[in-house]
Amino acid sequence: MIFPPNLKKGDTVAIVATARSFQPEDLQPAIDTLRGWGLHVVPGKTIGPEYHQLSGTDKARARDLQNMLDNPAIKAIWAARGGYGTVKIVDMLDFTRFRQKPKWIIGYSDVTVLHSHIHNLGIATLHATMPINVKKNSEETIQSLKKALFGEKLQYTIPSRVQNRTGIAEGKMVGGNLSILYSLLGSPSAIKTDGKILFIEDLDEYLYHIDRMMMNLKRNGYFDNIKALVVGGMTRMHDNSIPWGKDAIGIVKEIADKYNFPVCFDFPAGHLQDNRALVLGKEAKLTVARDSVTLEFEKAKK
Repeated sequence: MIFPPNLKKGDTVAIVATARSFQPEDLQPAIDTLRGWGLHVVPGKTIGPEYHQLSGTDKARARDLQNMLDNPAIKAIWAARGGYGTVKIVDMLDFTRFRQKPKWIIGYSDVTVLHSHIHNLGIATLHATMPINVKKNSEETIQSLKKALFGEKLQYTIPSRVQNRTGIAEGKMVGGNLSILYSLLGSPSAIKTDGKILFIEDLDEYLYHIDRMMMNLKRNGYFDNIKALVVGGMTRMHDNSIPWGKDAIGIVKEIADKYNFPVCFDFPAGHLQDNRALVLGKEAKLTVARDSVTLEFEKAKK
C-alpha cells in the first residue's frame, strides 16, 4: 500500500465538490481551520455552481477533480460534502499522474466511491470529516484530521457496549458508507475485504434497507475472511408502519453473529458530530475488551 506524503506547513489543500452543490460562504470554517494549521487553500471551480442538485455537470465535476489530481502543487484534496454524484464521474477520471504522485483524498459518505476505487489502486485515503461539517464537529474530530494529515499517531479509546464481541484483530482498514459499498458491488470500484478490518456506517435509511444491504454484502463474501467489523454511526434510521423488528445495530449483529471476528458498535465515525479520522488502507490494531475498545493505527513513516 502506498501512502501519500504527510502534509507540512506551507502545503496546499484543494477543496472540491464531487457531488451535491456547495456554496462559497459555507467554506469559511474549513478554510480558517486549514490556515490555522499553516496550510494554503485552493477552492475548486465546483464550489458555487448549481446544476440541479449537483455542483455542476458530470463533465465539469470530473474536470475540476482531475485538475486537482494532476496539479503537483496540490498535496491533498478535501471533498466539500457528500450527497450523491461521485459515482457518476469516477469512470471519467484518469489516475495516471495521481498514481505517480499520490496525495491525500479526504472525505466520507459519498466519497466512499473514491476511497474504494483508489484503494484498489493500492493507495491509502482518509475517511474523515468534510467542510460542510467543520462548524459543528467535535474538537476530537478536527484534531484527528490534523493528526492524520500531518502523520501523527492515531489512537482512539471508547467505552465498549454490550453488543460488541471481544477480541483482538490486526489488518488494513477499509470500508465507508454501507449504501455506497453496496452500490459498488460488481464494479471495478468494489473493495476486497479479505484479511482486513471492515468499517461501515450509514445515514437516513429504512431499516429493511440496512438488512438488504447487509445480506447482499454477506452473499458476496464480504464477511467471510475479514479480521474484524467496526460499525460507526447508524444515524437517523427509519422504520415502516409495520416495524421491521430490529434496529440497525440488531440487524448488523444478526449477520455478524454467524462469524467469529471481533465486532465493535458505535465507533465515533460517520454522520456524527464526533467523526474521527480513519486511514483507509493502513494497518490498524483493534482491541475489543469488555469495558473499552481501542483502535490504533501504525505511526506514519517520515
